[in-house]
Amino acid sequence: MDSDSRDNEYNLVIKNLFHGEIMERASAARQIGHLKDGRATNLLVRALNSEQDTIVVNRIIEAMGEIKDAKSTMFIVELLKRELEKHENEQNKSLLFLIVESLMKIGDKRALEQLGILSRSCESDLKQLTEEAIECIDPNWKKNLVK
Repeated sequence: MDSDSRDNEYNLVIKNLFHGEIMERASAARQIGHLKDGRATNLLVRALNSEQDTIVVNRIIEAMGEIKDAKSTMFIVELLKRELEKHENEQNKSLLFLIVESLMKIGDKRALEQLGILSRSCESDLKQLTEEAIECIDPNWKKNLVK
């Protein structure tokens, strides 16, 4: 694919991310993730802050994980904090799984504090994934914790 075609595709999916119907927005977020284009990070953050639909939010978080741009870490961590403030019965477990998976893919150590909090307050499947994410982000976390 030449650069003009790639730019046209990029522009179309960005347009759909902000102006499409729900499934178009979700599909656009997924496509942005597949493009793995770091220039989309700020636009994904903007879309995340304004998006109300859960499906689209999930696809945006997945896209951020696929792009692996550390700039998105703190925005995902803020979403994690808001979810952890809710009572455990009200937390969106599928969103928590997606957040942990995306943070693991990004690999930014700034996420470790909130992942540590999540690992102490969740059910077994989510706890296991969270512990894997912590280990993946910082294999020496136990030694660093002692320091």
